[in-house]
Amino acid sequence: MQKLIIDASKKSISINTKELFTYKDLFVILAYRDLRVRYAQTFLGLLWAVIQPLFTLLIFVLVFGKAIKIDTGGVPYPIFALSGLSAWTYFAFVMNQAGNSIVGAQNMIQKIYFPRLIIPLSKAVVGLVDFIVTLLFMAGLMLWYQFAPSHNLFFLPLFILLTIIAALGIGIWLSALTIRYRDFQHIVPFMVQIGLYATPIAYPASIVPSEYQLLYHINPMAGVVEGFRWSITGGSSLEAVAYVSFGVAIVLFISSLFYFRKVERVMADIV
Repeated sequence: MQKLIIDASKKSISINTKELFTYKDLFVILAYRDLRVRYAQTFLGLLWAVIQPLFTLLIFVLVFGKAIKIDTGGVPYPIFALSGLSAWTYFAFVMNQAGNSIVGAQNMIQKIYFPRLIIPLSKAVVGLVDFIVTLLFMAGLMLWYQFAPSHNLFFLPLFILLTIIAALGIGIWLSALTIRYRDFQHIVPFMVQIGLYATPIAYPASIVPSEYQLLYHINPMAGVVEGFRWSITGGSSLEAVAYVSFGVAIVLFISSLFYFRKVERVMADIV
């Protein structure tokens, strides 16, 4: 019996993947539409992708870099903070946009059939544009400080992938939960605000007391941000507890697909 359940689950996932590929054109259209609307009739255009993290970075520099004087292990503080902030900004964007995506597309969902998972997935593509712009800004900052990237840069694509997985894992969960419980529309901004300071962006995770390290790394972005920063600025190897965050991110992503698949059957009726 257990084998039959596992086989059925695998079959369900494979069919869903094939269906997503069939609707790839719709996926591209939705992503392009969101990207065009995001910057339509704006004077600064893509510069908005830099302005928000830039002002957050300035606050971090003044508070944590100048006032508290966080030890960054020889890395210029603006580079230290921005290396974590760039990953977090992408994560927060996808979590927020994907979390509200199904409710925002309820008219389309009620009229035509298509794999609903396309909607939150398309938000990850839109966020990548801002993410790339932020990384280019960080590259310019490193040139300004004449700070050479670490030889660990080879691992950066892996941590970008983990950032996408973590963002989509929570985003897909929220998109499915928000259909039944609209309270999550109000919870998401709160999660973003708290998560900004509960993640090692403005400070290294090493300052967290050892007895709280495991609890701290249940936050999937804690280890991901550490790895993201390590791949750019170098330093000592990642602590073993960081892998807890990686595992949480992967579990969230896989479980979100199963739950979304379950809710998708009645989505048009309750949205």
